[in-house]
Amino acid sequence: MVAMIFTCNKRRLIMNSIPVSESQSFIGLDSLITRGVKHLASLGYRHGTIGNYQYIWKEFTQFTLENSNEETFSTDLVFQFLNSCGISDRFETNMTFRQRHIRNVMHALTDFALHGCFQRRSHVIEKTKLSDSMGKNLSGYERFCREQLWSPLGTVRSRKRDITKFLHYLDSHDIKSVKEIQASTLSRFVTSYAHLKPATLARLTSSIRSFLRYLHMTGSIDSNLVENVPKIRVRWGEHIPSVWKSEDVDALLAAVDRSSPCGKRDYAILLLAVRLGMRVSDIRNLRFENLLWEQARIEIFQTKSSELLALPLTEEVGNALIDYLRYGRPESQRRRVFLRANAPFEPFGQDNNLYYIITRYRRKAAIKLPVQNRKGMHSLRHTLASRLLEADIPLETISGIMGHVSMDTTRIYTKVNIGALQSVAIDPEEVTHA
Repeated sequence: MVAMIFTCNKRRLIMNSIPVSESQSFIGLDSLITRGVKHLASLGYRHGTIGNYQYIWKEFTQFTLENSNEETFSTDLVFQFLNSCGISDRFETNMTFRQRHIRNVMHALTDFALHGCFQRRSHVIEKTKLSDSMGKNLSGYERFCREQLWSPLGTVRSRKRDITKFLHYLDSHDIKSVKEIQASTLSRFVTSYAHLKPATLARLTSSIRSFLRYLHMTGSIDSNLVENVPKIRVRWGEHIPSVWKSEDVDALLAAVDRSSPCGKRDYAILLLAVRLGMRVSDIRNLRFENLLWEQARIEIFQTKSSELLALPLTEEVGNALIDYLRYGRPESQRRRVFLRANAPFEPFGQDNNLYYIITRYRRKAAIKLPVQNRKGMHSLRHTLASRLLEADIPLETISGIMGHVSMDTTRIYTKVNIGALQSVAIDPEEVTHA
């Protein structure tokens, strides 16, 4: 069995630790780029897009000539080239459009050098049709998770995305049946995603193990390959949640133009995250029947855990919702509260993390967050939890407010030290967690 252990403090070395065949490690750049261009064309990439890729790859070739004795590919040179462009290997940075483009193009070249193909992006994978046999395996597994395991909806969706990536990987390597999966297939698949954060990679491998158990149980594969999936070590609590300063949260909310329909919607969404700590998935799926106006309460079955959570419908949040529903929400028979601001006026898609909303107002308010901090909607949830902790609210109560199934998740916030945070956005006594 191949065991692959990743730790967060060795993140930069992950790509260099990937096993590469001798022919790949000494491949010339000119030959690699020529074959890469042909592969892009075979995948149907537009001529202009291919030209953009070639331009960056030629810049990389010139960099290699100036910084290496040999014009050969290596992941170390890729890291050096990205650093020379001001691109960090951190999970998230304040990059320009060009920097993001360079990073994506170089990741594509690395994928091709190491694995002979380009990894499809997640949103492309979701839209790409699987073969009939692979599609049946996926739909059968999804049904098994829902009907036999009673997995929460969020878990089913997450695992479906992960398994779809795996099945597309098999297809791109000319593996037409799950019966052809071997131990080496699993190790190569995991190494192809070695650029992910350890926690994300651990979730991916967990999904693969679950899928393999299902395949073996149903007789779709002869051998139980679960033990052949590389193990990913993630140190519990190593990641410190990203939190905002109180003044930055105030500036974020103040940046919203609440006179426009879109602004009314965005303000209500941000308040649900800032004041109540709701997850993006629960904000996105909020329905009219979840708003208990007479009881001044919001009741939801959480998307992630399917657990019931009741939160106070505070005056501030309630007024923002009323303002949006009366004067900002497009006319629609849809039962979900929040709709897209432009036609067609439909609810947000299940993969929409609303990142563009928080980014729009963060930039408008000129808020500068530390480079290493996460900047998505979930960081506002982290901030509320940290405020409650600073206000000496018991961990058990915070766990209930956050809707955590395990207290271990809540204990992570004890590592955060952001000084004296003055206000607590929500009265803990008004929260019930079933």
